[in-house]
Amino acid sequence: MAAEAPPPSKEQHKLPSPEEFTEVQESAEFGELRRSYRSFAFPLTIAFIAWYLLYVLLSNYAGDFMGAKLFGNINVAFVFGVLQFVTTFLIAWWYSRHAAAKLDPKAEAIKTRMEGGA
Repeated sequence: MAAEAPPPSKEQHKLPSPEEFTEVQESAEFGELRRSYRSFAFPLTIAFIAWYLLYVLLSNYAGDFMGAKLFGNINVAFVFGVLQFVTTFLIAWWYSRHAAAKLDPKAEAIKTRMEGGA
């Protein structure tokens, strides 16, 4: 469940210098944020691409298997196709929870510090 963002602040924030951006980019805190993102996004991306390629390869080379009727006019190919959509939505939901719990607080802390709020 997403929380509503507060309205934009009327106060002016100081703009960080290029040196400050470089300093933050090289900090351990930013490295941890990047690691948290990559440790979630990269494995899931690879897994989803593998799952999609399995679907495509089975559709091309295992026609008998994919055409096997499960019940009524529903076959394996249809079920796998629907599962592609289900998987996409589950990954998006899972990522939003991960980002809200692990990434957003770290990113907000860095942003606040860079804008001179801390």
